[in-house]
Amino acid sequence: MANNEQKRIQVAAPVLDGREREYVLECLDSTWISSAGRFIGEFEQAFAAYCGVKHAIATNNGTTALHLALVGLGITAGDEVIVPSLTYIASANAVTYCGATPVFVDNDPATFNLDPARLEALITPRTKAIMPVHLYGQPCDMDPIRDIARRHGLFVVEDAAEAVGARYKGKMTGGLGDCASFSFFGNKIITTGEGGMVTTDDDALAAKLRLFRGQGMDPARRYWFPVVGYNYRMTNIEAAIGLAQLERVDHHLAQRRRVAQLYDAKLKRLGNRVVLPAVEPWAEHVFWMYTVRLGAAVGKPRDQVIVEMDAAGIETRPVFHPMHHLPPYAGLNSVPMPHADACGADGLNLPTHGGLSEADIDRVVDALDAILA
Repeated sequence: MANNEQKRIQVAAPVLDGREREYVLECLDSTWISSAGRFIGEFEQAFAAYCGVKHAIATNNGTTALHLALVGLGITAGDEVIVPSLTYIASANAVTYCGATPVFVDNDPATFNLDPARLEALITPRTKAIMPVHLYGQPCDMDPIRDIARRHGLFVVEDAAEAVGARYKGKMTGGLGDCASFSFFGNKIITTGEGGMVTTDDDALAAKLRLFRGQGMDPARRYWFPVVGYNYRMTNIEAAIGLAQLERVDHHLAQRRRVAQLYDAKLKRLGNRVVLPAVEPWAEHVFWMYTVRLGAAVGKPRDQVIVEMDAAGIETRPVFHPMHHLPPYAGLNSVPMPHADACGADGLNLPTHGGLSEADIDRVVDALDAILA
């Protein structure tokens, strides 16, 4: 039983310790609370500069950002997009919204990211894009992915929902493909409550994304709609929170590194009962979620560990269920995906956010040690 005097440790929580309140009050005082106002443009410009790209287009959530990116690239019915099976379902859903088919690829068991060596065998004449997902904050190995895409004339769409601030060989996520999508949900590294962003260096694509984001209204002719668009706009209040968060993004990332370093040091005593997250030498991992795998010698299933951690007052999460097992997509692929299956069965997200103290980390590690004893 959890000690009633101890606080419950959440798996994720936003840290709102910048100018969020000030900026939101400005929105309220000025009455600019909807999808127009100064904070939207300022947040977009600041985010583009942070990612090292020319354009950032704000949206109302990360899934719509991903869908908007695919629409802008012309992904449509009959097309195929290669997506890792081990990721959040929004990655595949966005492809399905376009009438296209997600084609699942297995992952690397150490990094949880898609395995580039398995890509080429999945390419068909219908393949139009590859969607690498920087899962849990670790960037994918982008050079081989981009090489394969160039050889076959495919788009590369980064799903960077969980990887604000991550770097691949020194270059920021968001500028590693034709375009990228981000999420600013309340549990992300920086948040707007809900919200998303698409980044790109392509001027024509950026103009198309802005057109489709705002119901397809011609920017030069109000209430004239040359295309069927979407209402995917971010509000000024959300952008105000996002700008305040972005102003302190280095602080938020430093707190994630602190948490990860504490886990790295303290979990060593569990030995082979847990496998710590691997970080590639070319990667700057931002640890959206500090993710371990249960060791082969652990004598209880991962889901039982989650229940027992919860009883100790500690929230944890399972690694995402591989999408080739989920009802909407089961049977879509016939290719075996043993690594996705294994990681999906024994992967565990530990509490990871900037509000955790060292004492909190000690509680998590002590509880896990006792449960896995």
